[in-house]
Amino acid sequence: MVDETIASTATLIAGGEVIKLTLLEKVSPANKLVFKLKVLYEDEYLAAIHKPAGILVSGNRFKTIANALSQNIKASNLSNTTIPQPVHRLDYATTGVLLVGKTSSGIRVLNKMFEDKAIAKTYYAVTIGKMHDNGKITSEIDGKQALSNYRLLDSVPSQRFGKLNLVQLKPQTGRRHQLRQHLSSIGNPILGDKTYGIEGLILKGKGLYLHAHSLEFEHPLSKEKMCFSDGFPMRFKKIFPESAFE
Repeated sequence: MVDETIASTATLIAGGEVIKLTLLEKVSPANKLVFKLKVLYEDEYLAAIHKPAGILVSGNRFKTIANALSQNIKASNLSNTTIPQPVHRLDYATTGVLLVGKTSSGIRVLNKMFEDKAIAKTYYAVTIGKMHDNGKITSEIDGKQALSNYRLLDSVPSQRFGKLNLVQLKPQTGRRHQLRQHLSSIGNPILGDKTYGIEGLILKGKGLYLHAHSLEFEHPLSKEKMCFSDGFPMRFKKIFPESAFE
């Protein structure tokens, strides 16, 4: 409340107002999201979790990763501890490593590291159609510069799709749906992509074959080199031989 009026993020403060914050002492179990997450790593400053498909990272819905973090991540013992928050996003249908900040300073620093491209991201996808062994995709997204590097790891014939490819992806920018749009732009959409796929070649009911495999960066506090990885989904392994993932 600001001067006894309910405030919002659009409320402007000029100075001299009376601001009152009311917190619930206890959340009703009926209104508490119960959602188990796999924690890949955790310290007092940050955590890394596995994000499953079919759930938003954050937003105005009840079922989000952000709302489930408090029950899965331990509270930090540092002085500026806060509610754990994701510091980047993965699409609703994408699986893989998601980085979480556990302190107010940690959240700010990790956000800035993503903005400054100080965190290296590696994805894997299953794509449709014949591809070059490697390449660089530079087409703009929403009028903004975007860059994605890809490397073809393996290909198998497919009666329906002609050819399916296991591709390693290293985005150098972070535009919305960047990898999905970039691969579609070169005629090799991701298997299961209903938005950017080719009509008649859209796999339904199996999800999107895009996986955020790893994050590499220097820990903001310890300066230790960190590398968090999340193993390949079983549905990827059902398409390609084991040797493709070595």
